[in-house]
Amino acid sequence: MSNPTLEAAAVPARRKYLLGLPFWQWVLLAAAAGIGLLQTLLGDQGMANGYTWGVLMFAGLVCLVWFTFCSEFARSTRFLGAGVIVMHLGLVALMVRMEGFTGNMIPLLAWRFSPRPIEREPEAPPSPDVAPRVDLFTTTPQDFPQFLGPKRDGAAIGVTLERDWSVHPPTEVWRQPIGAGWSGFAVVNGSAVTLEQRGAWEMVTCYQVETGKLLWSQGVKTRYETLLGGVGPRSTPTIHQGRVYVLGATGQLFCLDGATGRPVWHKDLLKEFGLTSDDEYKLVKYGRANSPLIVEDLVIVPAGGPKEKARWSLAAFHQDNGALVWKTGNHNVSYSSPAFGVLAGVPQILSVNENQVSGHEVKTGKVLWTMLWPGVTSEDANVSQPVPVPPNRVFISKGYAVGAKLVELVPKGDGTFEPKQIYHEKRNMKTKYTNVTIKDGYVYGLSDGILECMKLDTGKKVWRDGAYGHGQILRVDDLLLVLSEEGELAIVEATPEHANHVYGSIQALTGRTWNNLALYGQYLLVRNGQVAACYRLAIRE
Repeated sequence: MSNPTLEAAAVPARRKYLLGLPFWQWVLLAAAAGIGLLQTLLGDQGMANGYTWGVLMFAGLVCLVWFTFCSEFARSTRFLGAGVIVMHLGLVALMVRMEGFTGNMIPLLAWRFSPRPIEREPEAPPSPDVAPRVDLFTTTPQDFPQFLGPKRDGAAIGVTLERDWSVHPPTEVWRQPIGAGWSGFAVVNGSAVTLEQRGAWEMVTCYQVETGKLLWSQGVKTRYETLLGGVGPRSTPTIHQGRVYVLGATGQLFCLDGATGRPVWHKDLLKEFGLTSDDEYKLVKYGRANSPLIVEDLVIVPAGGPKEKARWSLAAFHQDNGALVWKTGNHNVSYSSPAFGVLAGVPQILSVNENQVSGHEVKTGKVLWTMLWPGVTSEDANVSQPVPVPPNRVFISKGYAVGAKLVELVPKGDGTFEPKQIYHEKRNMKTKYTNVTIKDGYVYGLSDGILECMKLDTGKKVWRDGAYGHGQILRVDDLLLVLSEEGELAIVEATPEHANHVYGSIQALTGRTWNNLALYGQYLLVRNGQVAACYRLAIRE
């Protein structure tokens, strides 16, 4: 039986004071100072928030241990209080579930017993006898056949939009559930193709633009899922000469017949380049996100490989039969998609790899130039693609406090180039999950979630305004369509004179939205991991 008198006498011996303050107050002050430094010095809000959660948990644990074993309260009070605290924390853990994180590492929480987001299961496509003819071979001026548009530059062509949405608001054409994933749509001749996760199946699906009707689907039994990265595929298909080329989150590369969705050829990149599933998870933790690039008769994708063996940055397969034509480079892959440009008179493939940028000869993959560019694919990853700036420059950008860089390719006399830095502005154009678009010498993009305009040739910021989170943008002539991380769609003037001049906005989707937009004529296709929708935008004749 405890003796209250003896416990009271022992209280002073247990007191822990530093400069007149109890220990727990010093812990909280140190935690607050550490959080302030993290938020100030790291330069990336997501990383700062992630470390902040760690600091708060550590400080809370230290305070709980101090209260239980070292505070001045009676033993019965200390242990009872600690028990109550632990019980409440356990109750919260039982009542709440984690559903992921935003781009800034803010937890997405839900009541544990609330319904989970419904994942669509595979469904039988229409039989060939009743299905409308899917003609992806015939092209139109309004097509949006690949990632970031016809020219892979973040711009749609062939249409002029009405800019005042108070007079000409978007009209919803259809809305329907869709499988999980962060893929965008590629659209040719009235048919839209995307990637989605349906249960255990990673599916390529083709929809009619005007109705949302499923035309065909094709799947492979594989599934990508992590708490940080979410569920499902994250690259956008490429449509070329009637065929569909897709790269899934687990490295499945397919060429499909655009009329039926049937496979023409298939490559498992992990097997092709000697990777196990464990290797892939360690090296490409958030799933492959590279959209295939078609140049001449080649399908070009990042390749990869284990640390212990040969590793290849890029690989090119013949578009007709999937035969490996070349493989090149020796750096791990990133989540960026390759780009094509004619620079200094030389056609070349541009690639942002894990921790470098490189240029490659089209026919052979020969390395023409390389440049260091910081990143670890499973940590502070590279996502934004390189942008060719003719006649001889390359623009690159990245989040995680890396910013924007412009380099000029200087011929060395042996057919290769030396990349000469024009500028590196670490505070500007910090594109984390998105890409930029360039018009009339100005760069537009979401810099750490804020819409920003900077001058291309100097790197100087012109304006920064409008919080959209880690969403996506698409330029339509002198307008920007901005889809926020929370699904709000805004139409903004793309001009250096007006900062975030918004002509109108609608709530196009709800929930976390990291998917790119696609515009086919007056039809705007948007989606996230749960819902797809089509809006008719007013156009000027």
